[in-house]
Amino acid sequence: MKHYTSLVFLFLIFTSCNKELSFENETFEKKSTIPCKSDCPVITIEVPIAKNVKITADSINKKVFKVIKEIVYFDENPAKATNYNILTESFISSYEEMHKKFPTETFGWEGKIIGNVEFHSEEILNIKIDHYTFTGGAHGYQGFKSLLFDPKTGKTIFNDQLFKKEKAFKAFAEKKFREKYKIPAKANINATGLMFENDKFQLPQNIFYTEEGLLLYYNSYEAASYADGPKEILFPYDEINQYLKYH
Repeated sequence: MKHYTSLVFLFLIFTSCNKELSFENETFEKKSTIPCKSDCPVITIEVPIAKNVKITADSINKKVFKVIKEIVYFDENPAKATNYNILTESFISSYEEMHKKFPTETFGWEGKIIGNVEFHSEEILNIKIDHYTFTGGAHGYQGFKSLLFDPKTGKTIFNDQLFKKEKAFKAFAEKKFREKYKIPAKANINATGLMFENDKFQLPQNIFYTEEGLLLYYNSYEAASYADGPKEILFPYDEINQYLKYH
């Protein structure tokens, strides 16, 4: 009996250790109850939820939730928002409170968040957050966020941890960026109307691992005006493997 019990225990350890990180998409949606004929306020959040490996999954899920909360939560007490249902409710309640104060000036609030697993290897996991919000004004704001993780631990990998030779990669990226956007090599990086801070080329806030290569993605206002739109440049891995820590 003792031998049998030991075998069962070892089997449970083996099967638990062999669980693989997986993702399941979940959708959360909330609409305003205030009557409307068109442009009715709504928020939709579609998000990949990490599962199976508890500590790793919890770390990833908490980070993804934190980032989405920063995009759509409008109430004064962020600590109150502990799940996606509360996030969607807070967005709509914020609209409804504003509508009571300014009934003729508020219309068409919208939030749409779509998360996807963009890339998953043994060394790196990349979740892409595509977000759009409109809360009044001339136009809404759309952008992408890149969340990078160690798939074994769930810990966040920051942009400055991606490179073995960040300074060398930055110089290489600037050269290629200037070629793509036709900025003379010796001219100011903003010579053609871009908006890099302090007139110096910088790597973007969001770097994506894709099947085709490493994507540098500059959201609107990061390197150019809203009218000029986002800027991006893709580097095939065989061009830049010498700079990268993760593949």
